[in-house]
This record gives sequence, structure tokens and C-alpha cells, in this order.
Amino acid sequence: MSETTSTPQVSQRLRRVDAPLRPPWSEQGLFEVFRHRYILSLLVRREIAARYQGSVLGLMWSYVNPLTQFFIYYFVMGILFGRAQRTEDFAVHVFAGLIVVHFFTETMNAGTRSIVRNKSLVQKMAVPREMFPVASMLVSLFHVGPQLVILVIATWLSGWSPDPMGLVLGLIGLLISMTLGTALALMFSAANVFLRDISNAVSVLTNFVRFGSPMMYPYVLVAQRFHHHTAIYLMNPITEAVLAFQRCFWVGANNNPAHTIAVDMPNNLFWLSIRALLISLVILAIAQSTFSRLERRIPERLL
Repeated sequence: MSETTSTPQVSQRLRRVDAPLRPPWSEQGLFEVFRHRYILSLLVRREIAARYQGSVLGLMWSYVNPLTQFFIYYFVMGILFGRAQRTEDFAVHVFAGLIVVHFFTETMNAGTRSIVRNKSLVQKMAVPREMFPVASMLVSLFHVGPQLVILVIATWLSGWSPDPMGLVLGLIGLLISMTLGTALALMFSAANVFLRDISNAVSVLTNFVRFGSPMMYPYVLVAQRFHHHTAIYLMNPITEAVLAFQRCFWVGANNNPAHTIAVDMPNNLFWLSIRALLISLVILAIAQSTFSRLERRIPERLL
């Protein structure tokens, strides 16, 4: 009697299911990352703590670094080249653009190195590997906070008059930088596993980003030099991100904002910014698809 009853149990244990091998998380890419919010928050806190471990100033370095860059750019472009005398509130103009560019470049650089730098966690933790570039982006976003505090104080001292459209454009500019930075971080982080030269190439690329957007020079200078060819210049989403952020802070600090919008800003900046955000989302979708195709081979290349 006991042998008869045990036979179905044995056959049930030996049952084989023909199904493809899958990772221990569902294939939902970035959506799956935010389902692991607790682990993501731990990674972000770990990265921030590691960055300032053993530091006397600690989080104060998040203020010192952008301020140092600002004074260098302001001295070289504003004083030596006399740009400050020709551009109203040139300090605010530079710093508003610097925040967006620095956020984008830091996200791209740190995200590119994120998987290689965390290879022990990538091999041990059953989490979507997109989590590491996303965590790098959130760490960069964390450092935007202190920079915004400095910018708001500077614009307030300059007589900043915020308007609803400007605030909306400022938010769109930040979203463009966040989306495009995350997209490139995803693509480059996977590529960097297979070819370590990618991280060095990305560092070189950041130099072009700084000078390829109207941060240290006004957009009107580009319009004057290239006349009707500015459409090519405006195809760069970071250009719209910088202009949108300057529209939020720099324009409001001018004595005549309406004149500044008409002369120093491109026409239809709102729709150009929406287009840039859509382009960034398309690039993010392409980056996610590329990352998904490469991620299965990442652990073996990290050995």
C-alpha cells in the first residue's frame, strides 16, 4: 500500500518542464529596477557614503567642486575674454548651464564605469543590472541639489523674477539631462564591460559636451555666426536642456526678460525642449534594447 502511494509522488518530483532559462528577475528593464527600490536606495546611499568616506569636508565638496568650475569658467571666459561685459548677468548664465552640463557628464561618466566598478555585486546579486547605471544617475541628481541652492541664491541677489513658463522649462531641461544621461550610461556601461577603452572615450566626449552647448557663450553668438544653420546646432538635446535651464533662471534675473527672450533665446524654445525630451526618450529605448541584448554576457566577461 505504501509503495503504491509513493509512486505518484516520485513521478511528480521527477517531472521535467521544458522552458527557457531566464534571469531571476522578469525582463522589464528599467521598470524592474524601480520594483527593487529598496536595493536601489541602498546602492545610492552606499555610493554617496563611499565618495565622502574619510573626508573632512564631506558633503561640502558637492558645493566646492561646481563653485571651483564656475570661477574658472567665469575668469577665463568672463574676465579674460570680456564676455561678462557683453552678456548681462554672465555669472548666472554660466552657472545655470554648468549645472545641467555637469549633471549630464557626471551621469554619463559614472554610469559608464558603474558595472565594472561593481563587478562583485553584479556577479552575486540577483537584480537587474540596469540598476547600477540608474544608481549613478541618482547620485548625480543628489549633487544637483546643493548646486541649485547656490544658483537660487545668486539669481535672487540678481533680482530674479520667476515665471510659470520659465519654471516649466527648467524642469524639462533637468528631465532632458536625466533621460539622455541615463540612456548613454546604459549603453556605455554595457560596452565598457567588453571594451575598457569606452570609459576613456566617454571622458573625451565630455569635453565636446561642455563646448557644444551655450554654457560659456550665449546662444545669440551662435545665431550670429551660423545664421540660418542653427537648426543643426539645436538638434543636440543638451543644447535645449541648457537653454531651458537658462530660460528659468538667467532670463528671470535680467533687467528686461522680454528682450532677452526675443534676442538671446531661439524661437519656440518650449516645443524645441519637448522635441529634445522625446529624442532623449527614443535614445533611452534604444539603449535599453541594446543593454538587454548584451547583459546576458556581462558576468562571464567580468571574470
